[in-house]
Amino acid sequence: MKTTSVMFALSLGLLTGCTDSKNQITFDGHYFRTKVAKVDKQRDVFTVRIRDVAQSLEGARAAGRHAGIAYCVENFGSSKIRWSVGPETPPEQLQIVDNTLVFQGVCPQL
Repeated sequence: MKTTSVMFALSLGLLTGCTDSKNQITFDGHYFRTKVAKVDKQRDVFTVRIRDVAQSLEGARAAGRHAGIAYCVENFGSSKIRWSVGPETPPEQLQIVDNTLVFQGVCPQL
């Protein structure tokens, strides 16, 4: 029983650390929640959804670039990305729905 309580306390401490605002990366002074997902079961083709874009469009673009690079490095060992819609896309061509910006890119396979 004592070990269960200790394990629960340690687990709770680890989960609390995951949401610690001191460990969050900010862009243009704001934190943006991002989600990267592969498209149609193709690991090299992906989308990045960046929430709360109204805080700062430039910050949201930087957060999306960061998330895409992290995805490609983790899955393919390279930071290169061919964006179809990405950080350099003109503002009038960006997909923003419900305060969420959507990028799409491809990690070139080496």
